[in-house]
Amino acid sequence: MIELHIRSQEKRQLVDIADQVQHAVAESGVREGLCQLFVPHTTAGLTLNENWDPTVGRDILSALERIVPSRPYSHREGNSPAHIMASLVGCEATLFIENGRLLLGTWQGVFLAEFDGPRSRRVLVRVTGRQGASEQTT
Repeated sequence: MIELHIRSQEKRQLVDIADQVQHAVAESGVREGLCQLFVPHTTAGLTLNENWDPTVGRDILSALERIVPSRPYSHREGNSPAHIMASLVGCEATLFIENGRLLLGTWQGVFLAEFDGPRSRRVLVRVTGRQGASEQTT
């Protein structure tokens, strides 16, 4: 398993991590297989979406803030909206690998969704599949 360390800069932010994930795939040597991602945090998530136009990410965060407004919650730590947003977005993703590359759509990126930053976050990466002629797992 590979561990990525990502630093968010804002309270709520989508951080494009596709390059770091692709680097992990390349280091694994897997040519055909799967890349599993997991964020072990309760106030962050993972999502795949457009990475070309930054207004898409801002729109996603804005919509989540409308869906989960700041208001008094039972959880007194002050970050209940972050927990709810993380639950809505989810904490894992599985991507296909073809010819040693993540199989993403033309405009698609992989994002750490930060909802309680700025913070240092971990993204766990497991790459499984075929390296050359034999089955390998890293």
